[in-house]
Amino acid sequence: MEPLKIAKITKPVKGNIQITGSKSETNRLLVLQQFYPTLKVENISNSDDSVLMQNALKSDSNEINIGHAGTAMRFLTAYFSVKENSEIVLTGSHRMKDRPIKILVDALRELGAEISYLEKEGFPPLKIKGKKLTNSTVEVEGNVSSQYITALLLIAPTLKNGLKLKFKGKITSVPYIKMTLTLLAEIGVELSWDDDTIIIQPKPQIEPKTIVVESDWSSASYYYSLIALSANSEVTLSSYKKTSLQGDAVLTSIYKNLGVETTFKDHSILLKNTGKLNGSKLMDLNLIGAPDIAQTIVVTCFGLGMECYLTGLHTLKIKETDRLVALKNEIEKLGGKVSITNETLSLSASIKINENINIATYDDHRMAMAFAPLAVKVPIIIEEANVVSKSYPTFWQDLAKTTL
Repeated sequence: MEPLKIAKITKPVKGNIQITGSKSETNRLLVLQQFYPTLKVENISNSDDSVLMQNALKSDSNEINIGHAGTAMRFLTAYFSVKENSEIVLTGSHRMKDRPIKILVDALRELGAEISYLEKEGFPPLKIKGKKLTNSTVEVEGNVSSQYITALLLIAPTLKNGLKLKFKGKITSVPYIKMTLTLLAEIGVELSWDDDTIIIQPKPQIEPKTIVVESDWSSASYYYSLIALSANSEVTLSSYKKTSLQGDAVLTSIYKNLGVETTFKDHSILLKNTGKLNGSKLMDLNLIGAPDIAQTIVVTCFGLGMECYLTGLHTLKIKETDRLVALKNEIEKLGGKVSITNETLSLSASIKINENINIATYDDHRMAMAFAPLAVKVPIIIEEANVVSKSYPTFWQDLAKTTL
């Protein structure tokens, strides 16, 4: 694809945008739907990841390629482990083959799963023979990706004896684990979470149930950034709830310090630029519960000439790309100064943004969308702009609607 050139946005941002259902909620519910056919799901995500998940779950092929979709790789590894009498190869893109999966495979093997590595030990592709798993106790480190934990929780109610999941050490990514547990409880699964142990009771079938997926808060983050950078602007986004299952709903309080006021209406939110910034001119945040909005926040702070210090970012190194390195590279091309460690990022305050810079996206949808709002300040060029289809296929059309 030709690089997308975005001219400088000179007018205040305005508009009404309907954002697709949450990818995180959708992908969990799609797996549960396979186990419980009486479950109906509405407002499902139209993201590449969710389409891939739907296709993989319907496929009768014995090799499934999920491309860059990390969530699908993890959830499907667990799903196919319990799909009796099936034998499949689960593979992905070149980058996917570099993304570790050993922690999840070890946990599933402990439950009795039959999984083998076809290339590099600890990494996809995997050969999975589906069978009935009878073991019910497993222990994992608390600081692993929530997707490993969720993969185990999603299959838990189908196990003959349920699941007792014990954590070692401090638990991170709590909001994503809570999301999974809330969805399980919503379909009638009995469960408990006490300190370091989650217990899920077996549930062979459920009563008929319809769940409407809330729109994606990660996708909303780019409009928060746009409003923060654009004076006298406002935009309405739907469909959102005040009591959200998504960790990224923390955007409402974070962006208050960046000059954005959020007003909840019936199933929608109104974002308004207040012009009131955090007095200290430094954003100091621990994003352990919402790492997916780190790129957006860093770019907003850069655009506002603010300092920014973010911690809790250790999972960003194993995403579609190493997001910490990618952020440093691209912000420094724009004239900013960034230093990173394995789990922190520090941005110095800038007074100038270089114009017409080509932003590399590294096969990462969030890189493309996080940098787009800088067009409020300078004309900018986004390479491989169609990468947004991974989570938000209509992003460029929706962005254009707010900036006409």
